[in-house]
Amino acid sequence: MPADAPALSGPFRYGDRVQLTGPKGRLNTITLVREGEFHSHRGVVRHESIVGLPDASVVENSSGEEYLVLRPLLSDFVMSMPRGAAIVYPKDAAQILSLADVFPGARVVEAGVGSGALSLHLLRAIGPEGELFSFERREEFAEIAKANAEAFAGGAPRNWTVSVGDLQEALPERCAEGSVDRVVLDMLAPWECVAPAADALKPGGVLICYVATVTQLSRTVEELRRSGRFTHPQSSETMVRGWHVEGLAVRPDHRMVAHTGFLVTARRLAPGTVLPDLKRRASKSDFDDADLASWTPDLVDGDGSIWTPDVVGERGKSDRVLRKKVREARRLAEQGRDGEPGAGAEAGPGADAGAGPAAAGE
Repeated sequence: MPADAPALSGPFRYGDRVQLTGPKGRLNTITLVREGEFHSHRGVVRHESIVGLPDASVVENSSGEEYLVLRPLLSDFVMSMPRGAAIVYPKDAAQILSLADVFPGARVVEAGVGSGALSLHLLRAIGPEGELFSFERREEFAEIAKANAEAFAGGAPRNWTVSVGDLQEALPERCAEGSVDRVVLDMLAPWECVAPAADALKPGGVLICYVATVTQLSRTVEELRRSGRFTHPQSSETMVRGWHVEGLAVRPDHRMVAHTGFLVTARRLAPGTVLPDLKRRASKSDFDDADLASWTPDLVDGDGSIWTPDVVGERGKSDRVLRKKVREARRLAEQGRDGEPGAGAEAGPGADAGAGPAAAGE
């Protein structure tokens, strides 16, 4: 790892990313570089005045205003890094790590990569002894994810392999049958990958799928059941509501991070095992193939062509915007790796607003 790689603790040094919280509570994330300065209309903070200070210190700018300086948490970084695709929010990433029981040293398969937010959480969980195999259909997304990981770690993680292509074709080439501990699918049609995921997983291994809509949820669960290779799937969603606590004014926040996606979890059965049927009372909600055909037509008779990003409400980015995000992510990675002045990303709350000698800010 480079000498100027971001440190996880201890005194600040060049190459570290830090959060500056100004008098009005606005966050600005910068990368400490030699001869660098953080500029705002209220004054200047020299990077050299931060280097050597312990984490959670206070510095003054040239006009005497104070800034709280903190090393960003992983959740802070993923919420401010350049994005090609929508990220998996920290609340969902935490649930994925817990529900899938991702442990140090685990061999994990992930598809797709998106902007790398979930990849960073998985890499943190498996540790240096684990292995992460990520698959992404779009090369631009893979480039952004790799650059974001380099920016956070100060270099390319040695235990992370990113492959561009379809999981169904690439997974058997990367991972032998029964060699993977966990499979995480964050994609439009995870049911298409149930069979290759089952082949790669060890008996008892966990498959967890992240989907955005109830139609995708239903389609995924039914495919897991019909495969006969997994335990009964469990489904959930996670909502987080913050609270305003100030003196006697204690109330829920007016805004909250509510629905982002559903999680479907199931475990790989041993080869040849037949899962016992669940004992339950007869119900008016019992259904047959005709019911499934009316809800998810391709499940009974179809080729899956009805499932497109537009149909499930996914918002895509143009090729021009994606190229811009790739450039931003690469610049961010280069700044963290070299610890030298360079062109910063756009200023804004949580943005990399001070990576260069005269970056604009609050």
